[in-house]
Amino acid sequence: MRIQQLEYLEKIVETGSFNEAAKQLFISQPSLSQAMKDLEKEYDLQLFYRSKLGVTLTDDGRSFLNYARNVLDQVNLLDERFRKDSHRKHVFSVSAQHYAFVVHAFVELVKQLGEDEFQFTLRETQTQNVLDDIQTFKSELGVIYLNDFNTTVLTRLIHEKDLQFIPLFEAKPHVFIGRENPLTQKKSITLADLEPYTYLSYEQGETNSFYFSEEILSTLQRKKHIRISDRATIFNLMVGLNGYTISSGIISSELNDEKIVAIPLEVDDAMTLGYLKHKKMELSEMALDYLALLKQHIKNYGFDVF
Repeated sequence: MRIQQLEYLEKIVETGSFNEAAKQLFISQPSLSQAMKDLEKEYDLQLFYRSKLGVTLTDDGRSFLNYARNVLDQVNLLDERFRKDSHRKHVFSVSAQHYAFVVHAFVELVKQLGEDEFQFTLRETQTQNVLDDIQTFKSELGVIYLNDFNTTVLTRLIHEKDLQFIPLFEAKPHVFIGRENPLTQKKSITLADLEPYTYLSYEQGETNSFYFSEEILSTLQRKKHIRISDRATIFNLMVGLNGYTISSGIISSELNDEKIVAIPLEVDDAMTLGYLKHKKMELSEMALDYLALLKQHIKNYGFDVF
């Protein structure tokens, strides 16, 4: 086993493709494939499932990658201590439902690195993708919410995928609306108040189940409903159409959310927001730094972190 093979493995998992990994590593795809075959033969295990859509790790592959990353981190420490001409880039990925506090903490993490080299990925994506990204080690951390309605289904899936959900804080549901919306005159909003307005929600792709919805009360029937794929568009429609959505109540003026306000929704429900990690993988130092920033940002908005 060579250190280079472990670096190749990490790059394949990061890109999800032998072809793309080979391009980024500046080697031929046959050479990369042979290096992985040699590694599999040496340890008598299968690292990848291969398909037309790309590659994913097997159970053995996920476990092997966990140890491989520990080895690479130790090699990085040696390089930093004894070699002045070698430096391994900081690598970190997070997948999440659409939350401003996730982005804000990510921004702060990048700022902390200053001039250091890094290769980061932030995925605001569908709920199913968040779970899959953590299972396949595409991301180290995932951020989702649980409540009384979805917890049974999502907790089962989290267990089946060998993941762990760690609660961060509890939030009461808030209605997100544009500053010019007439409902901004209210200190709290009822479901009856919302009936004349267009409901905005994040689409969930092929798994567009109510249990995967990013908004509570997803089973209620709405006269006017638009599904959106990204946070910028949903905010534009709040302003342009006086639409609304339901979320945690955290809005970041530092991230250009100043045109949106959050008003408490009068319902007997709560959202437990937390992060996902893979049970077989210890969090990297970069992931721990991100979590510390995430918790601090949550506290700054007046929430108690578990």
